[in-house]
Amino acid sequence: MELQNDGHRYTVADVDLVGLAEQYGSPLYVYDLACIEKQYKRLKKAFSGANVHFKYACKALTNVNILRYLKSLGLGLDAVSISEVKLGLKAGFTPDKIIYTPNCVSINEFEEAAALGVAINIDNLSILEQFGSLFGSAHPVCIRINPHIYAGGNHKISTGHIDSKFGISIYQLPHVERVIQNTGLRINGLHMHTGSDIIDPDVFLRGAQVLFDAAKNFKDLEFLDLGSGFKVPYKPNDLFTDVELLGEKLSTYFNAFSKEYGKELAYYFEPGKFLVSEAGYFLASTNVIKHTTANVFVGINSGFNHLIRPMFYDAHHEIVNISNPQGTERIYTVVGYICETDTFGHDRRLNEVREGDILCFRNAGAYCFEMSSNFNSRLRPAEVMLYNGESYLIREREVFEDLLDKQRIVELDTVTV
Repeated sequence: MELQNDGHRYTVADVDLVGLAEQYGSPLYVYDLACIEKQYKRLKKAFSGANVHFKYACKALTNVNILRYLKSLGLGLDAVSISEVKLGLKAGFTPDKIIYTPNCVSINEFEEAAALGVAINIDNLSILEQFGSLFGSAHPVCIRINPHIYAGGNHKISTGHIDSKFGISIYQLPHVERVIQNTGLRINGLHMHTGSDIIDPDVFLRGAQVLFDAAKNFKDLEFLDLGSGFKVPYKPNDLFTDVELLGEKLSTYFNAFSKEYGKELAYYFEPGKFLVSEAGYFLASTNVIKHTTANVFVGINSGFNHLIRPMFYDAHHEIVNISNPQGTERIYTVVGYICETDTFGHDRRLNEVREGDILCFRNAGAYCFEMSSNFNSRLRPAEVMLYNGESYLIREREVFEDLLDKQRIVELDTVTV
């Protein structure tokens, strides 16, 4: 459910957000499972015209409780590290539901993934040849293609252009074929991912055509994987991916290709942000209202150690003062407590903010807690999920001892001058 305001309090899924901050403390991440389910059902309906499978791109949010819930809805898993693979297995995903798509890792990780029995996606010729020499046809692999398509909302999240480190260039397919001939590798899928925050459905269609053309070189494919990159709205009247239009166009397009290929192929999407971004809310307390000659700063008890997207990607997160629903609007710059410039938002219109008020950041489900750190030796926040009107603590707030947990004190013989 959306953030609701009845004039007296702000709620999500009928749960009072200020009450959550009082109960669990702040900063605090909150995830609404009903929103995740709604997003998944929307995707299933939009792409119901073809044999489509969805793999949750868990790099967006890997709390094992969220993974367990997504598994219960029927999704598979897209993992980009061996630890994500293991988290998926811990959450109950069977190996056949997990696809492992790393980048620039050693052959050792691929060997471990093969031992775990998950599907493997390889994006460079060196590893492809090494894997083929080790496994031959014993473990089929998918190949990640770089389609040379520039797409995405930010250069840092564009992954399919010619200068990208991701994927094997479409112009290197003859080399791929040579590796297959020399090693006996069995290729069961082709994959591409052009970037994130893609608005234009035609970008996906162009990418699909690249995959279709490449697929003609491989006779035993079982699936094609189009990655994801669906954009969600971050502010009122923001642009977003029309997944209904995309599903209609792509299903027709894909079915026609399957007929041409000679058998029904499955096709995959790997949504991450689309499923969990809007389900997440980040709550932080106001430490200080600071007036300068140029700004009125709201300084909160958080920083880019907890939510780095505004600083790293110039991402916009709507901010709401949920402690003062009827307050007069004023203009503030919201900043953190890190010893760096960590500005969450310039010149934001917020209901009058008082010291102690709770601010709520929307769209905080994807790449927010997941990218958090202990910078400045600050502690990471707790996580809570909402389900059927109840809240559940799914990660405890860190304490000081956690900073020292893996450190070891070494006594040195020192000379005092």
